[in-house]
Amino acid sequence: MGYIFDPHRLHEIGSRAIGLPFDAMCSTVVDELAAAYPGHIDTRTDWMFNLAGGLTGVMCVLHASLSEYVLIYGTPIGTEGFSGRFRIDIWDVMLRGSFTTYTDRDPSVAKLSQVGELVHLPPGVTKAVRIQPDTWMLEYARGPIFTSLPTALGDSVFRAMDAAILGKTLLRYSQLTLRSLLRRTL
Repeated sequence: MGYIFDPHRLHEIGSRAIGLPFDAMCSTVVDELAAAYPGHIDTRTDWMFNLAGGLTGVMCVLHASLSEYVLIYGTPIGTEGFSGRFRIDIWDVMLRGSFTTYTDRDPSVAKLSQVGELVHLPPGVTKAVRIQPDTWMLEYARGPIFTSLPTALGDSVFRAMDAAILGKTLLRYSQLTLRSLLRRTL
């Protein structure tokens, strides 16, 4: 299957926004992505809460399809939780701040990921995560995206019991996925 986005190109694009004030950082990422991937990036800044694995942050979904998504994710106050175990690859370009992780494969070693890094979460790997305040990342995932939805939406249903967050997330993902399908890109 051919993918539209390349994590290393996204890393290059995200790196151009490092050090900018928040609004300029976000608009630079969105504008650069829209120029690099014409017709595949929704440039509307529509922030919504994301509750997953105990982590609470906000996200702005820029692209969604059956096989890929691109979004900006972060938190102004920090959060801590679980990455989830996915059948998809997830890459995070660290735009601002940092996060620390450890795995059950080597629980005595904590890994710090900082500004400028490209961090990869491969399929089947789980991590405990502590995201520091004022941390923002450009996130890209590829693979069967629908398989991540139970983890991505579970906290909205069972922890927060917030139908508005669930509804807004599903609506946004559905709209962008339909848009991708109409462009004949899975």
